[in-house]
Amino acid sequence: MASVVLSPSMPLQKPWRKVFTWERSNNSRTLRASLADGAALLNAATYTVDTYIRSGMVVGLGSGRASGLAIEYLGRQLKDGALKDIVGIPMSVFSGSEAVKAGIPLNQYQESSQIDFAFNDADIMERGTLIAIIGRRKWQDGESIIQEKSIVQGAGRLAFIVTERQYTGHIDGSVPVLVHTYNWMQTAEEIEDLFLGDAEVWRRPALGHADPLGGDFPLITRDGHNVLDLIFTSPILNPADVAERLDKIDGVVDHGIVSGMPCTAIIASEYGLRIVDNLPKKTSRGL
Repeated sequence: MASVVLSPSMPLQKPWRKVFTWERSNNSRTLRASLADGAALLNAATYTVDTYIRSGMVVGLGSGRASGLAIEYLGRQLKDGALKDIVGIPMSVFSGSEAVKAGIPLNQYQESSQIDFAFNDADIMERGTLIAIIGRRKWQDGESIIQEKSIVQGAGRLAFIVTERQYTGHIDGSVPVLVHTYNWMQTAEEIEDLFLGDAEVWRRPALGHADPLGGDFPLITRDGHNVLDLIFTSPILNPADVAERLDKIDGVVDHGIVSGMPCTAIIASEYGLRIVDNLPKKTSRGL
């Protein structure tokens, strides 16, 4: 291990100033990017509510930064009387909490729920196909991706809100996979063998450090499942194929890949919004 010894004769001022300046500059860039994203996402959230939500609708309320902004704006529209008789169905503990604060009446999701429209954040979305990954965020109070994905799939119309950076030519990173707890290790080995050389499988911890076994406190959802993070070491060339292969594994309950669904992508950037959809021509609106 190399070491550096500082002596009184060494010029201290200049190197430290350079380090501090770089750190300050780097933090400033990060802050500016975050602020730019925030303004762009607020614009996208407002557009989503104004364009797709009408009085009397049942609305699936998504999770994430953009969804939180949309929930807040929807609550203001209700208070101002611009919208009436809205019922929200939260996808997560976060969206339920935000909806209560915003004053949005809520119903819990049931399989028989008729949802007119749903909005949600995507962790990342593939350009063109609009295949999305959800569920990378930290889950609260044992919540599960099952409800979020069920609402997304069951909505009459669906919109994902993403930043320009999240709308990409190739999906990379991790895919959350929900598995039965009793045979999670066998399922993890089967998944790892299926994607050997392309991905690693780690069990997600509820808290503390992460490792392949989930640390000392592995996450258990309220449905009694574990979460495996399937971490790809290179871009996923065919996420729809990954979803299909995961669906065929007995121990897999669900996963975070949303594919093959008609939806609209609302892509936010500092330059404005871009709207892309894969809706059937007869139902597609000119936006």
